[in-house]
Amino acid sequence: MGSIVEFPSNGSTGSGYFAPAEGGSGPGIVVIQEWWGLVPHIQRVVDRFAAEGFSAIAPDLYRGETTTEPDEAGKLMMALNLEQAAKDMRGAIKFLQQHEAVSSERVGVTGFCMGGGLALMLAAQEPQDVAACVPFYGLIPWEHAEPDWSRLDCPVRGHYAEQDDFFGPEKVAELQDKLRSLGKDVELTVHPGVDHAYFNDDRPEVYHRETAEGCFEDTVRFFREHVR
Repeated sequence: MGSIVEFPSNGSTGSGYFAPAEGGSGPGIVVIQEWWGLVPHIQRVVDRFAAEGFSAIAPDLYRGETTTEPDEAGKLMMALNLEQAAKDMRGAIKFLQQHEAVSSERVGVTGFCMGGGLALMLAAQEPQDVAACVPFYGLIPWEHAEPDWSRLDCPVRGHYAEQDDFFGPEKVAELQDKLRSLGKDVELTVHPGVDHAYFNDDRPEVYHRETAEGCFEDTVRFFREHVR
C-alpha cells in the first residue's frame, strides 16, 4: 500500500499518492488522474504498479479536491491551471528520480481520460525524462493546450474505446496519423465493444474486466521493456 507524499513543485509544494516497488526498488511510473481527482481508483492503480515491481506516483493535480459527480468533474477539469499542473507533474518526475526506491533515470507515464491527454502532453514537454507513454482513452480538452508534438521522443502505446463520445475512433485515428507523420513511434489501439472509462472498476456501468486486465498486462510489459 502507498501513502500521500509531498514534493517540491517549482516554488510551491505538490503532493501525490506514492507506492514503492514491492521487493525494494523498481522503474519509476507517473500515473495521472481522471477528471474525478486523486480518487481511490487511481490510488489502486498506483498500488498495482508497485505490486508489479514499479515505484509509482499519482500527483494530486486538483490539490485535494475530488468528486463523484460528472458535472462537478467537468468544472474541475476545465478550471485546472495547466501551468501549475505541468509543474506538479514535473515535480512528481523529480520526486521519482531522487527516490531510493526508483531504479530508472527516466520514467514511464500513463493516465486515464483527462489524465491520458496530460500523459501525452507531459511526454512531449519533458522528452528528456519520459521513456514511454501509455494514454488510456486520453484527450486534451483544452484547445490551447496541444503540445509541440515534434518534441515527443518516446514510444507511445495508447488504449481507446470504440464506444467513446469524448474521444472516439475517428479522433484516435487523426491523432495517430498526426504523430506518425512526424515520425513518432505510436500505436493507438481502439478496443471494440467497450465504453469510455472501461478501465475504471469503480464504475460498473462501463467497466469491462477482460479488456481492462488485458490492457494492464500490455502496459506492464511495455514499461518493463522501455523503462529501465
